[in-house]
Amino acid sequence: MIERYRDNIIQLKNQIEKACEKSGRDPGEVTIIAATKYTGPAGVKLISELGIDNFGENRADELLEKKENTKREAIWHFIGHLQSRKARDVVPLVEYIHSIDSLKILEKVGREAAKCGKIQKVLVEVNISGEETKYGLKPDNVIDFITKAVKVENTDFRGLMTIAPYTDDMEYIRSLFRRLKILRDRLNDLGLTGSFLELSMGMSNDFMVAIEEGATMIRVGSSIFK
Repeated sequence: MIERYRDNIIQLKNQIEKACEKSGRDPGEVTIIAATKYTGPAGVKLISELGIDNFGENRADELLEKKENTKREAIWHFIGHLQSRKARDVVPLVEYIHSIDSLKILEKVGREAAKCGKIQKVLVEVNISGEETKYGLKPDNVIDFITKAVKVENTDFRGLMTIAPYTDDMEYIRSLFRRLKILRDRLNDLGLTGSFLELSMGMSNDFMVAIEEGATMIRVGSSIFK
């Protein structure tokens, strides 16, 4: 199994290099986040041994067990919808939370971060496609939300996250990723936050398009664990 995972990672990195070459970017600008929903603690341990340093989990209940199977220096991201009652479990374990879309949840995160003596890095989830079944803020509401949210103590806004629709229409997906980048750039121009650089977008089916449109973090699971 470890050989298959190694081959998958090599292929993934080659694809990232191709997307970066096409768009005139440095592959070093793109962080691979291994989405661990597709595997258990043993699979996470193997991937960690193969040099992947960033891991993303979307289930609070599985986070601790999987984290214990990675290197001490591994960076963990919570990439699923965060329920307020789960913040106390998630905040002590992760460096980034990608799915902030309400002040109530953010305030809970800030309180839990204060208890840990940390500043929690967060990304704002944006429902860029407008799908009713997805979480995230509507694009038109993001600026107003961040204007209020930056006042929440013990939190540090680092960028935006989105989940594209499941479709084979890559040009439509490209247009959505481009819209998120434009929104990120607009927020930077307004100077609402200190370091609002990250674009967490792109999964196993569309990460190359995401990179071409400016993604700095890609969340890939099946590309690694298949």
